[in-house]
Amino acid sequence: MTSKSESNHHSAKEVADLDYMYDIVEIFHSVQGEGNRSGIPHVFVRFGNCNLRCEWCDTDFLTYQRIKCQDIIEKIESYQCKNVIFTGGEPMIHNLWPIQRELKLRDYHISIETNGTIPIEEGLIDWICVSPKDQLYPNTKIKQRTGDELKCVYVGQDLSMYDDLVSGFTHLYIQPCYIESESVAWNGTNFALTEALVKENPQWRLSLQTHKWMGID
Repeated sequence: MTSKSESNHHSAKEVADLDYMYDIVEIFHSVQGEGNRSGIPHVFVRFGNCNLRCEWCDTDFLTYQRIKCQDIIEKIESYQCKNVIFTGGEPMIHNLWPIQRELKLRDYHISIETNGTIPIEEGLIDWICVSPKDQLYPNTKIKQRTGDELKCVYVGQDLSMYDDLVSGFTHLYIQPCYIESESVAWNGTNFALTEALVKENPQWRLSLQTHKWMGID
């Protein structure tokens, strides 16, 4: 039986969680186009700001709004979908516990796409995809060394640089770097190089950004 004081404490915590403010670039409903959960509808919550600046990033993560957690939850609930992805920018630079608690009260499955430079606390996320950027930032330490997916963007790096990471992940993916400002020939060449790399390293699988082919977010 829950005491009156315990009930009041729980209610106060929920109010605090719902009032928490986040930097949000956008919230939208789409189909995951990459990695192991490709093809599954999700609600994408794109957080503002990032601790890295990757040359191929296609997100203006410095343009965002401060939005209350309650309003984010209401937007998510407006879609008929129980899968949520935290993405960015870099979502782990934010305190995700308030929104995580509210989503879990509503039985959502939570995934994250992170660069791995900030460790993820146990129990915070259901599905962890780490996409390391140390091929661009060799002095940046990967601190999240376990997860469901290791998804590496290929820009010519040697896959041996991930030898000490692969044992911590269930699924290994190589994804060709796609830069919209580059020519079709440039991107096509990089696709072909990535496909050849996967054939030479069968423990890795090819990940493609199928949503871009479809012309959707």
